Amino acid sequence: MKVLIIEDSTSLRRSLRVGLSNLGFTVDDTGDGSEGLSMVLAGDYSLLILDLMLPSVDGTSILKAIRKTEKDIRVLILSAKDLTGDKVEGLLNGADDYLTKPFSFEELHVRLLCLMRRGSLNVNDSNISIGPITLDLHLKMLKCGDTDANLTPNEYKVVECLFSNQGKVISPEKLSEYLAGQYDAIAKNSLEAHLSSARKKVKAIGYELPIKTKRGFGYYVKSIE
Repeated sequence: MKVLIIEDSTSLRRSLRVGLSNLGFTVDDTGDGSEGLSMVLAGDYSLLILDLMLPSVDGTSILKAIRKTEKDIRVLILSAKDLTGDKVEGLLNGADDYLTKPFSFEELHVRLLCLMRRGSLNVNDSNISIGPITLDLHLKMLKCGDTDANLTPNEYKVVECLFSNQGKVISPEKLSEYLAGQYDAIAKNSLEAHLSSARKKVKAIGYELPIKTKRGFGYYVKSIE
């Protein structure tokens, strides 16, 4: 997991780099806003730890620039600005989480783990194809051959999560979080209903949805030769 730290405090930046590297993260860092913006736009990072008060380019400008692109990156603001208005503004500008200084490294680590558990596409193309079935990530469509399966938003999200995590078994809990967010949940029988409906729609136009159930563990995508 690649992490970029944009933080102007040299000591804090060094501490975060060492701590996260010891936990197995691949870490890059900079104390300059302009350099940080160039790094995040050119790089392939999954997580960004972002200070707001930076030289050259401030953190808010960096955040807005990122959200104008199609980059799928989780952003944790790390700032001494602790007013409610500051936090609300940061989240509305596109941050996924906001942690105020001073903080404990343990809390930072847990928050990063929560961000990692959220649905992440981790794909560079706009489509994911498995055999004759294609998921269009921009148009939010599942096409079987040339026909749109007309999935509902929740049916689409189930398929999107599983297609985007090929080679992995996704637990009902993770799938529920992908659909509803970190602090809500969708019952397993509701997940099954969405998946069953998606399967029926795909079957009705002559195809089979390559999603299987691994009893006791969750769901996975079966490759089509």
